[in-house]
Amino acid sequence: METTFDFEKPIADLQTQIEKVNQVAEKTKVDMSATIRELEEKLAQTKIEVYQNMTGWQKVQMSRHPGRPQTFDYIEMISTDFVELHGDRTVRDDKAIVGGFAKINGESVMIIGHQKGKNTKERQFRNFGMANPEGYRKALRLMKMAEKFGKPIITLIDTMGAYPGLEAEERGQGEAIARNLLEMSVLKVPVICIVIGEGASGGALGIGIGDRVYMMQNTWYSVISPESCSSILWRSWDHKERAAEVLKLRAEDMLQNGLIDGIIEEPLGGAHQDPLAAAEKLKSKIVSDLATLKSKDIDTLVNERIDKFSNMGVVVE
Repeated sequence: METTFDFEKPIADLQTQIEKVNQVAEKTKVDMSATIRELEEKLAQTKIEVYQNMTGWQKVQMSRHPGRPQTFDYIEMISTDFVELHGDRTVRDDKAIVGGFAKINGESVMIIGHQKGKNTKERQFRNFGMANPEGYRKALRLMKMAEKFGKPIITLIDTMGAYPGLEAEERGQGEAIARNLLEMSVLKVPVICIVIGEGASGGALGIGIGDRVYMMQNTWYSVISPESCSSILWRSWDHKERAAEVLKLRAEDMLQNGLIDGIIEEPLGGAHQDPLAAAEKLKSKIVSDLATLKSKDIDTLVNERIDKFSNMGVVVE
């Protein structure tokens, strides 16, 4: 196992010990199976202790793992016949948001999501998954197309936030996101939104209004990143761990506060450990919910969606 984060060091240390014992056993021809078995049991227990008790900051780190599956990965694993659609018909094609028609278990759906990129060149091409206004307008164009043809919409959220550049503001970044919130609230087709990585600010919310909103187990969803929160409150990134806890950005916190509908379980150690297993869990949830949502009357579907978000943040004394 190639570790990425400090909190995974106890796991890496045990794996190194097992590897060394195996090498000694092979060289000396001495039976060390009992020692190896003991270390493997300890390793399995340590993985559970580490991965099932992660702090908010550790969840943020896990959501940023370089090997974590992204939108195109999930599209490839859960669907067939994907046809990517481009452009907002106004400015250009924003590469940070991708989308198109695909089939899941033979049913046509519209899949839209952020794409960060896997290497330096691709990340620059995708603007690190930070969409400009034309990205959100492209997403809305595809949603309205899906609505026209009566096809369900699946959105996959994974962004550090909407692009904060001056040119984005000049072209109406705030208006584009706000327009999406309004239009998604009343779309006359089922909408399922899933946070597959980072869910930061309006950049995530711009494609995050749906009948069902889920977070994968090792993701986060918040109005601001821990680093930015720390820099505002303490003028330094040094308090990002504390900020991550206070923000209550973990999937467990979001579910407890009634802001999402559920958590999609990941393989132990994160989706990057077994992308196919993670994709199967995600697909299963989508298929199950589509069957439920499609059985509802359109007016009921839209009214329940509006009520769902209208009731968030309401305090009853």
